[in-house]
Amino acid sequence: MILSGRKISKGLAEGEVLKSTSPISFLGGVDPNTGVIMDKNSNACGKSIKDKIFVFPMGKGSTVGSYVIYQLKKNGVAPLAIINREAETIVSVGARLGREPEPADEGSHPGEPTNASRRKVFFGR
Repeated sequence: MILSGRKISKGLAEGEVLKSTSPISFLGGVDPNTGVIMDKNSNACGKSIKDKIFVFPMGKGSTVGSYVIYQLKKNGVAPLAIINREAETIVSVGARLGREPEPADEGSHPGEPTNASRRKVFFGR
């Protein structure tokens, strides 16, 4: 699958997609030590974002969430890539700090990624 969009942090990722249908707050919503989603409002609650292409509509919550993304990277439990429908500062800064490829807007593409699907995702050209 090739997605078009504006990238925040360039890179290439290939892996299993983990999709949350609701916005994610990294502060309190994701365990920085394990990478497990703790947000009870997410359909991905209890699942790990480690080594996944993490797809969710947008970030929410505290700006400290950027540092949680950085901590995920330092702890070796970060996602391979982050894809959001809407760019916002918390996830964008976190992606830059953690240096994970993250296109800001998905743009038009054929179909939505689904949980447990394996996709190759290209960022930029």
